Amino acid sequence: MSLEIKVPPVGESITEVVLSRWIKNDGDVVEMDEVIAELESDKATFELTAEQGGTLKTIAAEGDTLAIGAVVCKIEDGGAAPAKADAPKAEEKAVVAEEKTSAPVTEKSGESYATGTPSPAAGKILAEKGIDAAAVKGTGVDGRITKDDAVKAEASKKAEAPKAASAPAVPAGPRSERREKMSPLRKTVAKRLVAVKNETAMLTTFNEVNMKPIMDLRAKYKDSFKEKHGVGLGFMSFFTKAVTEALKDFPAVNARIDGEEIVYNNFADISIAVSAPKGLVVPVIRNAEGMSLAEIEKSVLALALKARDGKLTIEEMTGGTFTITNGGVFGSMMSTPIINAPQSAILGMHNIVERPVAEKGEVVIRPMMYVALSYDHRIIDGRESVGFLVRVKQLLEDPARLLLGV
Repeated sequence: MSLEIKVPPVGESITEVVLSRWIKNDGDVVEMDEVIAELESDKATFELTAEQGGTLKTIAAEGDTLAIGAVVCKIEDGGAAPAKADAPKAEEKAVVAEEKTSAPVTEKSGESYATGTPSPAAGKILAEKGIDAAAVKGTGVDGRITKDDAVKAEASKKAEAPKAASAPAVPAGPRSERREKMSPLRKTVAKRLVAVKNETAMLTTFNEVNMKPIMDLRAKYKDSFKEKHGVGLGFMSFFTKAVTEALKDFPAVNARIDGEEIVYNNFADISIAVSAPKGLVVPVIRNAEGMSLAEIEKSVLALALKARDGKLTIEEMTGGTFTITNGGVFGSMMSTPIINAPQSAILGMHNIVERPVAEKGEVVIRPMMYVALSYDHRIIDGRESVGFLVRVKQLLEDPARLLLGV
């Protein structure tokens, strides 16, 4: 008796998945609840488990797109499937098809030992000009190369030289291409990004932040912070905290459009863009406005590890009222991030570069970062977008404001 294993329901909006990897092979003995395969949807990766113990009989192949409820495999009662008897190795009777590819016999053409041999005068000319005698056709007795033949060969070489110079040989090398089917996650990201560009009035405003105060603060307390909380003190916690404070002053940046209504949120669920092996994912830190720097750092670390291992759940990537993305980790100096719909704004962080800036009438070198806020102009006005970004800048350049709420 065998049991069919089908694609389980994995979310209300998900109608199909891709069988990304078989963990167990056809014919393997599996135990009940043992993970046998991985399924990938447009939002997350799921594990498929055995619903009973027995011998696995695969039906679907890796890369197949399966509808919810489709049969993936069967599990048959009993132990291991009998090993397939090796087909008796037929004695390798190499059928030696004696390809008698003997060299074609040259027809008698009246050639003699003198054919292609230059005369003394011709040999001298050819040697001086670096011309191979084999490339010259002799017109003398018995095919001997005469002085006149050598002179003509020299003239011919000079005429061909400019042509060779004007048409350099194309260097040899591989010229192959590879086609790969888009994953469900990549297809969904592509559709969403195009939809955002087409359906929102997206604009981007820029500013720059002097990161020296935060860098000095981190350098002073990073060891004691890690010793006490077990996580490092990074930039993301400062930016998340600054964003949650600025959202209180500019609630439209934390809102979204729903039909003909604007939905304002009195909480800040901050989405953090993370580059995972299978593509960009955006897990959410819930109620970030009430978290400490240590709590934010722990949440960011936990979500990043799950993203790396492909273990994020749909719930961990659903929702979010505002997004932060950090292109600086890849060396980006400036960019215009695309809104994470249905949100109305996204903050882009970039790399930190020492640049000369003016402070109190003097030119000084400071670690500066460009920041960018992309926003939906249908709901957020210029005053609000610029004001929000200026408020974030103030909080980051004077971290004491984050503690005092001023």
